[in-house]
Amino acid sequence: MRVGLGLDLHPRDPSRPLHLGGLRFEGEAGLAGHSDGDAVCHALADALLGAAGLGDLGQHFPDTDPAIAGIPGPMLLERVVAMLAERGLRPERCDLTVLAERPRIAGRRDEMRAVLARTLGVPPEDVSVKATRPEGLGLTGDGVGCLAVATVVPTPKAPPTAAGAADPPGAPPPPPPAAG
Repeated sequence: MRVGLGLDLHPRDPSRPLHLGGLRFEGEAGLAGHSDGDAVCHALADALLGAAGLGDLGQHFPDTDPAIAGIPGPMLLERVVAMLAERGLRPERCDLTVLAERPRIAGRRDEMRAVLARTLGVPPEDVSVKATRPEGLGLTGDGVGCLAVATVVPTPKAPPTAAGAADPPGAPPPPPPAAG
């Protein structure tokens, strides 16, 4: 069984919009970064890369690469999912936690789960989104940053069936060929 753990942290940048989990949070100070600063998508991508033994996000998407300047978090995450597919893996489940005083995630949790599930290619019930407020403690509690932590479990991709389509997750294996 493979498991990946990802962590991403960005300082606030009030000149940028805030993107977390593929959602834009209006009226909130954004996060600094070479991309859109989406700490949630970055933590998930890092967890997936780790689970697949592919290193980390900075190896594949360095902040010196002008081609990824401003890239949206979901697009970066899609690229990582494609990298896993090349290794015969696909995301199965993920669990993530956002640590920040702001924004409040609860009101948009289901929307974030849906965006992340669509990006990962899994049902929304296989994406857990939690948030906690540090209540004034430390880097994220004083409002100068946002931290996201993600755990993922990838699984081998289902082999194509005779019709060319992959079996759905949990499908029984095909029967053995008839003797004779």
